[in-house]
Formats: sequence, C-alpha cells, structure tokens
Amino acid sequence: MNDNASMLIFDPFAGISGDMTLAALVDIRLDPEWLRGFVRDLGIGPVEVHIESVNRRGIRAPHVRFEHPPEHTHRHLRHVVEIIDRCNAVDRVKDRAKEAFRRVAQAEAKVHGTTIEKVHFHEVGAMDAILDIVCVMAGVEQLGFTDFRTRPVTVGSGWVDIAHGRYPVPAPATLDILRGLPLTGADVEGECTTPTGAAILATLTEGRGVPNHFSVARTGFGAGTRDPEGMPNVLRLIAASEIVAGEGDTDADAQEQVWLIQADMDDLSPEYLAGAQEALLDAGALDVVLASVGMKKGRPGTRLEILAPAGRLEHLERVLFRATTTIGARRWPVERTVLERDTEVTEWRGQRIRWKRVRLQDGTSRAKPEYEDIAAAARVLGLTPHEVRTGLDEAPGPEAGQ
Repeated sequence: MNDNASMLIFDPFAGISGDMTLAALVDIRLDPEWLRGFVRDLGIGPVEVHIESVNRRGIRAPHVRFEHPPEHTHRHLRHVVEIIDRCNAVDRVKDRAKEAFRRVAQAEAKVHGTTIEKVHFHEVGAMDAILDIVCVMAGVEQLGFTDFRTRPVTVGSGWVDIAHGRYPVPAPATLDILRGLPLTGADVEGECTTPTGAAILATLTEGRGVPNHFSVARTGFGAGTRDPEGMPNVLRLIAASEIVAGEGDTDADAQEQVWLIQADMDDLSPEYLAGAQEALLDAGALDVVLASVGMKKGRPGTRLEILAPAGRLEHLERVLFRATTTIGARRWPVERTVLERDTEVTEWRGQRIRWKRVRLQDGTSRAKPEYEDIAAAARVLGLTPHEVRTGLDEAPGPEAGQ
C-alpha cells in the first residue's frame, strides 16, 4: 500500500455533504485527535467534536457531528470570510475555504438576482457548515493530498424545504455550483448533494475526472445524517496514485492519449493572458503554454496551447472562449509519455514540504520540492523562497538515485 498517495478521488455515488466528506477523511486516516485539536485551536468558541461509528445499509462508516452553543444569526459572505481569516490555519486552507463560500455566494446571487455581497447565507452560513468546510480543507492538507478528482455526482430528485421555501432537487444554487462537473442520479429520490458538499467538491476538483489507470492506497466511507431505503447514504473517498508506468510495463504502457487545443489571437491585452492561463489550469488543463506568433497583416499575436484530458475537452473549450477573445480553436488527439511519480513529505524548520519524485525508465529517480510549500515556508519563517530552497539542498531530504 502506497502511503504517499497524493491523489484523492471523490466517489459521490450517494451524493456529498460537508459532514460526509469530513467523516470519510477520518475513515481514510485523518487522526480524530488531530481534528479535535484543530477545531479547539480555531478560535471560534467552544466546539465539541463527536465521532461515532454507524451502519448505513451494511456499510460501517464514521459520522462526525459538532456541538456548539446555539446561534440565532444569519451571515453575509464578509462575515464568513472574517471568521475564516481569524482561524488558526495555514493560508492554503483559508483560501480554499473562502473559495468554497464564494462559489456558494455567487450561485445564490445568480438565483436570487442580487450580488454576492448582499447574499444572506442561511443553512450554509451556519457554524456547522463553516466548520465542515474549514475542517475538510485542513484535513486534505494534513493528509498531503495535492490532486483531486471526482466521479459523477449523484444529485437526487424530488423537493426539498429550505429557508426560501420548497425547491426542486437539486436546489438551483447547488446545481449552479456544480457547473462543469459530471452529474448523475436524477432517478434517486431526495436531496443527495448539499450546497456545502457541492462547494467542497467543485473547489477541490474543478470537475477533473478520474485517470484511466491508478493504484488504490486506501479507501474511506463517511456517513450522512439520513439513512434512506435503497442505498447506503455514504461518501466514498479513494486515496490513490496515478499509474503511468511501472514494474513490468513496456514503453507503450507509459503512453496516454490527450488532446491539444490551439488558438491564436492578436486582440487580447497581454495583462489578461495570465488570467486566461490560470482559469484553464483551474478548469483541469494538464498544461497551458503561451507563445508569440506572427499573424495576418504583420500583427504580433499569441498562440495559446492547452493540453486537455479527454474528459475535460469540451469544458476547457468553453473556458477558453469565455476567458479570451478568440473566435475559433483547433484540436487534435496527441500521445504523451509521462514518468511514474509519487509524493514524499519532509519537515524543514517545522514547515511541511512536499517533494515530487519521478522515476526514469532506467530505474533511477529524481525529486524536487513543491514551490507552493517553499513559498509558504518562506512567509512563515521570514525568508525568501530562494533561501528556503538553498536550505533544503543542504538538509537531508528525498534522495535521487536507484
């Protein structure tokens, strides 16, 4: 079993909620005592974490419940952001948590015809939802996951009673949050996916699908509150590593087919090109490259090339047309060879540093630290990223070689 699995696969065959996700992380080896300590140190008041083992139609799974003083308030996005900013958590956890709530606010604003600043959070702004989202984002960070994928999300059908009244399932805001993600389960009765669960899933995966080949390190189930007839109300999480080449593989086994999308433009200001590149990467592109080209009438332009997984091809084209001024794009299938890789974690001056190791065809390997972790360590220690990188070179760490 590979304990360095860096990929977390969501398998929401019964839907997803915040408490289901947190419980599944506990089942996949998130230490309950670490979770209790994290909640205690958040600085948001007295909160007890209760974890119990339940049975959902034959599947044993933990269920996580928070106990805190009753609230009688509804919050706007700025109130939630203030709570998250005050939390004792690393910046990446805070940023992901705030992004999840921003997605909810954006969806609610669209549905109700208002702005995200004026959206009045009801169930999603409650302390339970805040704890679910912050703890999930901290939990995936604690477990070292860096790559998030999802299988189709079961959304359910029927009607649900919420603060605004009786709404069809999936609720309009939930459906908007899930834009670009694969959905299923319209024949399943009841609300299977909540806005909190949808926001967590969309923020972490951006709809990225599961690779064709992967190895399973461990799995976990997280129970929801309901126990409906007909199916186990649990979320399955899979800790995995993508398989590209391995022992006994031929060189052909290291090949996979992806798509190359190419577009040229001469009327987009360079200051917006970086934003388009970031939007495409966030939407699941494997790589995005910008190159200067000469275009018609002697005009200087930019060629944008996107390496896209087959399952994200159409979604990435939609993002391309939204994020740039291009009016057309070319695409064709290409083969790529990718080295086998995994992730190791070391500690340097109290800071957690992830290393990406790749194995070459001759059996040797090389490793390099993740820049995001270097930058985060630099901010905490008051150093420059270059000084942290130099310090890592001088310290014991993952070694390349046989």
